[in-house]
Amino acid sequence: MSLIIAIVIVLILCFTFLNGITDSSNIVATMISSRAMTPRMALWITAIAEFIAPFIFGVNVANTIGSGIVETENLKMGVIFSTLVSALIWNLFTWWFGIPSSSSHALIGGIIGAAVMAAGVSAIKVDGLVKVIIGLFSSPLIGLVSGFILMKIVLYFGSFASMGVNQFFKRAQFITALSLAFSYGTNDAQKTLGIMTLTLYMIGYIQNFQIPLEVIVVNSALISLGTLLGGWRLIRTLGAKFYRIRPVHAFTTQLTAAIVILANSFLGAPVSTTQVVSSAIMGVGSAERISKVHWGVAKEIGMAWILTIPSTALVSAGFYWLITHWFPQLF
Repeated sequence: MSLIIAIVIVLILCFTFLNGITDSSNIVATMISSRAMTPRMALWITAIAEFIAPFIFGVNVANTIGSGIVETENLKMGVIFSTLVSALIWNLFTWWFGIPSSSSHALIGGIIGAAVMAAGVSAIKVDGLVKVIIGLFSSPLIGLVSGFILMKIVLYFGSFASMGVNQFFKRAQFITALSLAFSYGTNDAQKTLGIMTLTLYMIGYIQNFQIPLEVIVVNSALISLGTLLGGWRLIRTLGAKFYRIRPVHAFTTQLTAAIVILANSFLGAPVSTTQVVSSAIMGVGSAERISKVHWGVAKEIGMAWILTIPSTALVSAGFYWLITHWFPQLF
């Protein structure tokens, strides 16, 4: 059992690091594409903000993920193991093909599938699951509409400004990009924080579900390190394939996404930064002209969003069945 615990912890650390690599693109893509910052500067600002965010804004989302979705008393280590394997497989698959998929969806789908296979439907906390699903699926729509409205407002007031307003939108991105990075560290980056704490609770390292300081430090450090390495395939998707990003688009997108994500964070509702940023980009672009957005790319990303939870749930459930039948003495 000690070997399985060690493997699970290593998988958690790997997933955390990979999460930083894949999700970094969501935050830095617009600021790089609009040439407001160099890639190195954008990644460093984002990484630092992600590291300190949980210490400033709290860990509400981590508590939801770790204790709000499943009944922890009925879980086994195989559930966590299967959840991480399925989420890692999905993240690697979508990263390789440059599809901005959601690590949040992958992790939540994985834990639902494995938990149901291990302990039945009764293992799921319905209220917590409903809260999570509402947050995940309403936030992109809110991001789309909010981006559209905010861009209309910016365009209206911008019409009274001189050409020098572009410099304002470039410089102001330091604040909006920092806010977006803080929002990521307060929400999306906390998924594995909740899983790691749940694992420590299951093995008896902690006596109640309270996130230890050292876990926050390790999780935040790995997320930040992954961010510094960046996900260049996805940066190209988000920063260029929808339409040509200018400073005004980047500023409005970052502001919209930061507001939506932070609002959900204070409610303890996990959301997908990938979804919110992508939908905000589409909303901002369509405020100028509907045809401006390459909706074919949006359709591909939307399909990935829809398929992630059921796909990872099935993979996780199947993997749990296999390991408990092949290695019952370990799980």
